[in-house]
Amino acid sequence: NKDVSEDCRSCLECSRDNGCLSCPGKLFLFLRREGMWHHGSCLHSCPAGYYGVRGQDMNRCMKCKAANCERCFSKDFCTKCKRSFQLFKGKCLRSCPDGTFPHLTDCIEGCHPGPWGEWTSCEHKGLTCGFRWGRQSRTRASSSHCPAISEDRKCRMKKRCPARKP
Repeated sequence: NKDVSEDCRSCLECSRDNGCLSCPGKLFLFLRREGMWHHGSCLHSCPAGYYGVRGQDMNRCMKCKAANCERCFSKDFCTKCKRSFQLFKGKCLRSCPDGTFPHLTDCIEGCHPGPWGEWTSCEHKGLTCGFRWGRQSRTRASSSHCPAISEDRKCRMKKRCPARKP
């Protein structure tokens, strides 16, 4: 049966109904639930939402238990959070704790950002007119512990450019 041989390619032991039952040394056994069944496959690394545990008899993929976590290093220590969560000390939070500052997907300590600067002019392809929408950005002054902090937004442009005088 072709399906079985495809499923069992990387297994040490395999069953037609459950796929891999055990894996060679460096691979991880990943059990995917399908209804009431578990289907095993041998992988070089565990998928998102799981972490690898090396054991004497076999390496396994275990599910992350950290809340709102997409990738984890161990059961409770997250390394990448789901969208709209910030990572701080292995936990995924809706907002960064006091004394920390959000940067990309992490909360950074020891960063004291200053006030926002002015918005740049609204531009599209280097022009400030002739289009309906453009983008503009602004930055924050900050201490050396902070990453560069900037944001941009969509802005409405002057559709008509002023007539050029000959």
